[in-house]
Order: sequence, then structure tokens, then C-alpha cells
Amino acid sequence: MPRRSSRPEAASPEAPVASKRRASARLSAAEPEVKRVKSDADLTLRQAKSTSSKSKYFATEDSDEPSSEPDDTGDSDDSVYEEAKHESSADEEEPEDPSDSDEDRKKKPVTKGKQRQSISNESDSMKGKELWREGVRVGLEPGQEVIIAKPKARAAGSTPYEDETLHPNTRLFLIDLADNNDRQWMKAHDPDYRAAKKDFETFIESLTPKITEIDATVPELPVKDLVFRVHRDIRFSKNPLPYKTHFSAAWSRTGKKGPYAAYYVHFQPGSCFVGCGLWNPEAAPLALLREEIDANSAGLKEVLRAPEMRRLFLNGAADDDDAVVDAFTHHNRESALKTKPKGYDADNKNIKLLRLRSFTIGKPISDEELTGDDAQERIAALVGVMEPFVSLNFPNLFPADFAPS
Repeated sequence: MPRRSSRPEAASPEAPVASKRRASARLSAAEPEVKRVKSDADLTLRQAKSTSSKSKYFATEDSDEPSSEPDDTGDSDDSVYEEAKHESSADEEEPEDPSDSDEDRKKKPVTKGKQRQSISNESDSMKGKELWREGVRVGLEPGQEVIIAKPKARAAGSTPYEDETLHPNTRLFLIDLADNNDRQWMKAHDPDYRAAKKDFETFIESLTPKITEIDATVPELPVKDLVFRVHRDIRFSKNPLPYKTHFSAAWSRTGKKGPYAAYYVHFQPGSCFVGCGLWNPEAAPLALLREEIDANSAGLKEVLRAPEMRRLFLNGAADDDDAVVDAFTHHNRESALKTKPKGYDADNKNIKLLRLRSFTIGKPISDEELTGDDAQERIAALVGVMEPFVSLNFPNLFPADFAPS
């Protein structure tokens, strides 16, 4: 019996020779009817059936790199790289029906988008239903709206707003503010507040030239340096009311602030007045003021004994030093000391004046006088009477150390 050779038999000329192409390309060329292979295991089995030896270009783990060898069949439109790309994408995406055309595949993402849009619309409609539920009584039905009218200022009526007069609406606003002194009411009536504030500021601005003409020491300052704020600082006050119930302004060498004596206009329904002087000065200016009064009280008494001063501001006091001093100290009694100030004797001849902590004079006027057409002329006339009290006694009390910068 002849000895069997261990060599592998040579392939017959009719046997097909394995190509250097990848298995996927060879299978697609040999079997056009076979579906796309999606795993390396299937490729291995198919190659084992078609060839007796393993090609050096075929490995267990298929690579995505395209082969450099040319395609022998020439009947495939897709390259090896595109085949590998299709295989990798097939593992990530859902399997598609082989009968689907390219147009159908392009339409599928659009259909999904429409589905997402319909789902979002349904969720939006559900949200709207959650906002309104039957059984909840809010006074509104679905689709109804509440329109709140924007607050407007009180109508001017037959009286126009003018710079040199105070409008009646400004007085009405202060009356309403006294009855409703809270932040919510002020917020709801903000247009009335702004109209009243502007009316008072224009009145003070047009009054300033008349005052500076009478007292040359008063400069023409902007209105913001003359008018006091209506808001109160309640941080350290026992009074919790947030707003003042009056409008006020002051004229001095430094406006509403500073150590100098000032002319003052107070607009409060039922309590209007015009005055001047120093109200509760600081300790250092007050000490200088007491020294000046103790050394030269005759000058102050002479000013207080003027006929118009006694008639308008001292309740018609007699033309006497003691009478005018009693009337003046009675006007400033609220802040006066009950005992003598430190450094002075109790039997000092000027002890009544030295006990004072405020040195002011003022005259009440009616609401009709302050809101009348001749209100500025009335105020200017009172300033003319008060000017000697401010100019002759107080300027020398404040040396350069206390003058504002």
C-alpha cells in the first residue's frame, strides 16, 4: 500500500483561488442574493467553506482600514471602506427593512421629529390643564384674564399747574397721605405723589430768586439742595410711620443742610407756617451761640423789639426787653433746659436765653394763604421781617472751623 504523503494536495486548476480582498467584499461578489453579514463569526464560517487555507488579509477581528488591492470583480459600486462603515453603523442603529428605499430612510427622521413635536404639544396642553383644576374657586374661568388699570394722577380740574403757585391737588395728596401713611398706599398712589412733589419743587424753585434778593448771603442753589425728602428714617425712631405728612424747604448759605441759620417754609394741611433760625444745633455751634448771647444780648433784644417782629412773630408783645424775651423763649420752650447750662450761673441776667437749645421764630399761615395766587409775595414779605434776626446775630457765631467745605 503506497505511503500517503502529509503534504497538502495542490489545488486543481478548476478550484477557485482565494482573493486578497476582505471576506465581506468576496462574499458580496460571489453571492449577490446573500444578506449583509453583521458579525465576524459568520465571516469566518463562510471563508472556511470557500477556501482551504486562511488568507493573510483575513483576521479574527476585522479592521475598518480599506484594502490596497484592486477589486477583481468590478461589479460592486461600494468600496470596502463603505462596506465596513455600513457594518459598524448596522450594529448601532436598528435593523432596517431591506425593501426600504433611500427616500423612505430619509423620511424616517422627519417622522420621528413630528412625533416628538406632537408629544411636546400634548405635554404643554397637560401643563395648562394642571394650572386650572375644577373645584378650585378663584373667581375666574379658563381663558379669562384680570386687567388692572394703571394708576393715574388726580385730574387737575379747572385749576392749571403753575410754577409760582401750589395746586390744590398737592394739599389733597398730603391729606390722603396723613390718613394712609403706609408703603402700599404710597405705591398705589405714586402718580399723585410725583405730581405733588413736582408742584412743590417748582414752587420753591421760583421762590428762591425772591429770597436771594432780600438776603444776599443766600445763594441760588438747585432745588434738590433746598427741598427735604418726604421719606422718614425710622431706623432709630419710635415712630414707625414711613413718610412725613408735609413738604418743606430751607434756604441758607449751604441750603437745607449746614450750621447756618435758615429760612424755612412748611406746607402741611392745617399746620402751615414760615419761620427762620437755628433748630437744635450741634454742641459746638450751640456753645458758641450761648457765648455770643451772654456777651451781646442787647443786639438780639433790639431785633426782637422791632414793631413788625413783635406783631407777626411774637404775638404782639410789648416794646420791652423782658416781654420780647419771654415771648421768644416761650416759642422755643419745647427743647429748653430746665436748669442752667454748664459753665453759667443760675442768676445770670440772660439765663432764659441761655437755657434754650433752639433759636427760631415762626408764623403760622392758613392753607388758603399758602395755596393762593399771592403766596410767594406773602412769604417774601415775612422773609424781609426775619432777615435782621438771621443776618445780624448768627453769621458771626460760626468761624471758619465750623463752616462747611
